[in-house]
Amino acid sequence: MSAPCPFCTLPAKRIVDRNELAVAVRDAYPVAPGHTLVIPMRHVESFFELDDAEQAAMLALLRRAHERLAAEMAPHGFNVGLNDGAAAGQTVPHVHLHLIPRFRGDVDDPRGGVRWVVPRKARYWP
Repeated sequence: MSAPCPFCTLPAKRIVDRNELAVAVRDAYPVAPGHTLVIPMRHVESFFELDDAEQAAMLALLRRAHERLAAEMAPHGFNVGLNDGAAAGQTVPHVHLHLIPRFRGDVDDPRGGVRWVVPRKARYWP
């Protein structure tokens, strides 16, 4: 028997925002302060299996999380990420968006951003 989905069993105290179809939580293993996940309530593995209303609900929470983190933390940038499928690095098979605040100097050279998921192809500049 497999373990229950951690996103389907979230305690209410973890939820920082919600709407009718999705929730936002702070990542349990953040890569940066404020790292937030936006998760649909329905257990679906792929973003592309969600209906239009669920995708819109997730994007509305993503926008609100961005506004809140911008006001609270004043980061210099953000990464938005989605790992869709095991080959893309998805480890929890329940779709979720990552919103990661970024700060000048948090890495030596941030150029390429999310392109670094495939390191040998990330650096495209001279």
